[in-house]
Amino acid sequence: MSKHVAVIGAGVIGLCTAVYCIERGWRVTVVERNGETRDGCSFGNGGMIVPSHIVPLAAPGAVTQALKWMLQPSAPFHIKPRASWPLVDWGLKFWQAANAEHVRRAAPLLRDLNLASRGCYQDLAAATDGDIEVRLTGTLMLCKTRHALDEEAKTAQLARELGMEAHVLDARATAALDPGTRMDVVGAVHFPLDASVTPDRLIYTLQRRAREHGARFRWSTGVTGFRVENRALRALTTATGDVIEADEFVLAAGAWSGRLAQELRLGLPMQAGKGYSLTLSRPRVQPRHCAILVEARVFVSPMGEALRIGGTMEMASAASSRRCRATTLISSLPTSDASTHGAGCGLVLPTACRTSDEASTFRTS
Repeated sequence: MSKHVAVIGAGVIGLCTAVYCIERGWRVTVVERNGETRDGCSFGNGGMIVPSHIVPLAAPGAVTQALKWMLQPSAPFHIKPRASWPLVDWGLKFWQAANAEHVRRAAPLLRDLNLASRGCYQDLAAATDGDIEVRLTGTLMLCKTRHALDEEAKTAQLARELGMEAHVLDARATAALDPGTRMDVVGAVHFPLDASVTPDRLIYTLQRRAREHGARFRWSTGVTGFRVENRALRALTTATGDVIEADEFVLAAGAWSGRLAQELRLGLPMQAGKGYSLTLSRPRVQPRHCAILVEARVFVSPMGEALRIGGTMEMASAASSRRCRATTLISSLPTSDASTHGAGCGLVLPTACRTSDEASTFRTS
């Protein structure tokens, strides 16, 4: 009999894991704390596939910038102060990793992972007869100031050194890429290898594909603990008292992964990171390309007839909330007849490279 894998979480990571395990002949059970109709980080993100993001969060100058933003209520990054040793530990690891050597080591790894990810999305699109649409339009890093453009040009140079295409454009060349959109910028960097998808369409297609190929789903089922025998992980327990045995377990529960990892005494440096977005169903202006407004730290992502604008990273619990950077920005833009607000809570790691061997604490078979 084929092996059985229990996947905790039905977000994009959990569903991709389920699909790939089924393709390899495994039996799969997906356990999700929310109902089948749900929202969250996998639905409200920008849908951007970004091989261009080769510089990790922990980079030179990141700590100083983060401290400055802490004093600005509408800043794009915020850490909610609280007495938390895991948060302090995360901050120390981030500070230690925010150096040029970490960027040098991480950039090739991030390039390879992101390019492989883009390839996987394209394979999924082909396998689903276009139900998943991968738009290969690239990303524009839009800059209002010469200083911002000079800094982005450094990233473009690093990308080219790593064998990726990147173009530094002046204002006229930027406008030529998207003549229907007026942009008040001095220039941009265009990364043509980037792509995008529509998140909810992706999620429901993966979900349907997993179910059609035999995956079992346990909706509205929270995981409360695990059963361990002789250092081997044997089963998980749920809030309803059920016990689900499996040969392998995949923890893909987003912001709730940290609590479940603690149940297994895994010292993984994870903190919840909450992002916000605003989706315009019928924008008066629809850009051709995904873009990031560099100074504002806001993304703009066309999704069919809709347009999603998002920003702000809040290091806090899933229950907290603050004014979305994108909502502040959108108040000055021509809006559509309808819009929806979204928020999703995922995980933020302090470093792009491995920081712990704690995951080897248990064996499963």
